[in-house]
Amino acid sequence: MPQNVIVLVGRVLLSIIFIVSGVGKLSDPAGTAGMITNAGWPAATALAYLAGLFELVAGLAVLVGFQTRIASYLLAAFCLVTAFVFHSGPINIPDFPEAANGLLSVFNQIMMMKNITIAGAFLVLGSFGPGALSLDARLGRPVAA
Repeated sequence: MPQNVIVLVGRVLLSIIFIVSGVGKLSDPAGTAGMITNAGWPAATALAYLAGLFELVAGLAVLVGFQTRIASYLLAAFCLVTAFVFHSGPINIPDFPEAANGLLSVFNQIMMMKNITIAGAFLVLGSFGPGALSLDARLGRPVAA
């Protein structure tokens, strides 16, 4: 039983960032749309809303343990894409002091590493399952490797 509690706590901790981020993108997509535009992707506002919806739904799925393996693998892929597309390069804002751009670049690198790390956690969750304290378990789906 303690292992299932730990897996539940892990699911809660992994889901929080995506639920909060998803709600933020859905309520104010402008910042995300700006990042998407700067990356050269089309339909930035639509993609910001889609990203927000995906983060919210997938985050809730992980939280309650519903279709956990699918949600985990999709979130791992999402983390890797966002790491390499949006957080892999240096920041250079025109008319910003060099030191400020340097600090922002360090933060960006930290965000990239955070996303890669979270992707790893989702690969583990997807592989080993959501544990017995999940909706998947209640529905009779496999919950352990």
